Amino acid sequence: MRIESEIKLDYRDVLLRPKRSELTSRNEVDLMRTFTFKNAGADGAGNPDYGWTGIPIVASNMDTVGTFETAKVLAKYHGLTCISKHYDGDVWAHKLNGYGVWKNKEQKEANKGSWEYDKHSDNWQERIYKHLSPSIGIKYSEKDTDDLDYLRNIQWNFYHNQFVCIDIANGYSAKFCDFIKKVREEFPHIIIIAGNVVTGEMTEEILLSGADIVKVGIGGGSVCTTRIQTGVGYPQLSAVIECADAAHGIGGHIMADGGCVCAGDVAKAFCAGADFVMLGGMLAGHNESAGEEEMIDGEKHKVFYGMSSDTAMNKYHGGVAKYRSSEGKTVRIKHRGRLKDTVENILGGLRSTCTYIGAKTIKDMPKCATFLRVNQQSNEVFGKNV
Repeated sequence: MRIESEIKLDYRDVLLRPKRSELTSRNEVDLMRTFTFKNAGADGAGNPDYGWTGIPIVASNMDTVGTFETAKVLAKYHGLTCISKHYDGDVWAHKLNGYGVWKNKEQKEANKGSWEYDKHSDNWQERIYKHLSPSIGIKYSEKDTDDLDYLRNIQWNFYHNQFVCIDIANGYSAKFCDFIKKVREEFPHIIIIAGNVVTGEMTEEILLSGADIVKVGIGGGSVCTTRIQTGVGYPQLSAVIECADAAHGIGGHIMADGGCVCAGDVAKAFCAGADFVMLGGMLAGHNESAGEEEMIDGEKHKVFYGMSSDTAMNKYHGGVAKYRSSEGKTVRIKHRGRLKDTVENILGGLRSTCTYIGAKTIKDMPKCATFLRVNQQSNEVFGKNV
């Protein structure tokens, strides 16, 4: 047993210090960013011509957030959506213009022209393939019912899928990196997002196992109770800073996952060194979100739940196994309307942050950022702002 006495910070513990800026308008801020990756490429050893360009805001692969309807909206803003792993191949085919599921490579090649992605098109139906990621766990066996086989199915049927999100709650499991190596070996070209972890040494191990982007965050999500149930976690701002430092030192990237409750938190994550920021609760409760609708006091609400909650485990596993406990909660969110409006609010906040700190791009934000430790974020005389 030992105690680390160094102070660790969350988003709510800091504000960004403004400084002189040569930007005269939010319109001058460029939120688009082009990435190349450490491992993804034709030979699995990184390819400078194989990358991704977009605004690195990511919809979480949670049931009620990682939907194709969410992806349709985010693709218009060049964002990425990690699709919930509970959509099977037939649903993928139905949602993406109703194209059939090819049973073998010959069928796929014969029909490829009917859905092939045009990288020069502004049509979301063609662009969306660049902005989708299937999600899988690490279940692996010799049978055709595991997560690796699920990925094979999606990859066979959707030729232009660039990403996969390998998502487990505890990225410190010994078998996690072994599974990443299997995926990298079989899919050398694919951009692998993997997590979750909160420390530099594990970030490095995941990248060296073949991942390109490490998901950072344990217990910080709005419907996650891991910190309460297990006592395990890490303040998110410090986790992002430390994991970004580790990843960037060896040519990798990180995705801050969890803890953002407003546009300012998204900006702080980028300023702390995050290359991507994944959002769950901020994107829940919209027209495009999944989740049952309920009327409470005459107002429409949507159900939102964590993927380790009783709700999720009852839905997919017939209940909570006797050897474990729930580590998530179920809440009702007042209906928020169109996702488009929330996305534009977040992007507008990011542009405004950049004008305050003098950053012309998202990539510039860490170089321009100075954090101030504070006791209170905002004036709450008329109630909380978020």
